[in-house]
Amino acid sequence: MAAAEQSRTATEIATQPACWRRAVEAAEGAVESLPRPGERVAVTGCGTSWFMAQSYAALREAAGQGETDAHAASEFPVGRSYDRVVAITRSGTTSEVLHLLGELAGRVPTTALTADPNTPVVDAADRVVVLEWADEESVVQTRFATSALALLRAGLERHGGLPAGVKTVARAAVDAERAVTQPLPEAVLAAEQWTFLGRGWTYGLALEAALKMREAAGAWTEAYPAMEYRHGPIAVTGPGRVAWLLGSLPDGLAGDVERVGGTLLAESDCPATGEGALDPMADLIRAQRLAVALAESRGADPDRPRNLTRSVILG
Repeated sequence: MAAAEQSRTATEIATQPACWRRAVEAAEGAVESLPRPGERVAVTGCGTSWFMAQSYAALREAAGQGETDAHAASEFPVGRSYDRVVAITRSGTTSEVLHLLGELAGRVPTTALTADPNTPVVDAADRVVVLEWADEESVVQTRFATSALALLRAGLERHGGLPAGVKTVARAAVDAERAVTQPLPEAVLAAEQWTFLGRGWTYGLALEAALKMREAAGAWTEAYPAMEYRHGPIAVTGPGRVAWLLGSLPDGLAGDVERVGGTLLAESDCPATGEGALDPMADLIRAQRLAVALAESRGADPDRPRNLTRSVILG
């Protein structure tokens, strides 16, 4: 029997290592459009883009490059003072983002990251960085989101460096090559529930991992800061349920998950290689792959998720 055709989403997931390398190159040309050290910055978006904004904001502050907030576009505090606002929008048509940029026009410099150079955001923002090569046919975002974060992360490298212990994007891309081919753990594939955890900049990645599982597969997933997990959310963990940590493992967490009968997946569970554990952004790729695998196992089409469209345009 012929093998099933690979979904478009799965194909796009596998292109991320190359996309991240292009993001490093793009950051060099976009450096004047990206936040500079010392600026008070807000990053905004909707859905996946908001989660990437959260990751970047935490990463930039940890790098000592300036106070950085992340807001959902619909909840942005327009009266607050910022030196620059960065908006992430794959389609360039998201209503809340365009409305916000209109409110900010003439008041604060704005930069938009988008995948389409022929959409309204190009005129709505002061500066625009187009990642056309990371655009997607899929409704569910994968490579555009991580490429936008890779570009912002590479911008931090150019402007003074990353926090201690955080890999360069070039090294993360090497890890991404491993993440697109590694077999997924059987216990993770067979689970009935998944809780994603992160600390600092990886909490946004955890939120995004959980969203991918809900969007593509309609799965029961949750996401929390790793240290908050024991303050209630651990109640859902047990046999057949997974706690998936993106980033460093807090002391005692492994024992707590084991005590309640759950399965812990952490970067230390990656196959032993000379390169060490996966970069958390590369580990997100494994969660994306899991979302596709789970959707297909349930007879769902990851390219056509329920109740979703490529862009939310309000009437």
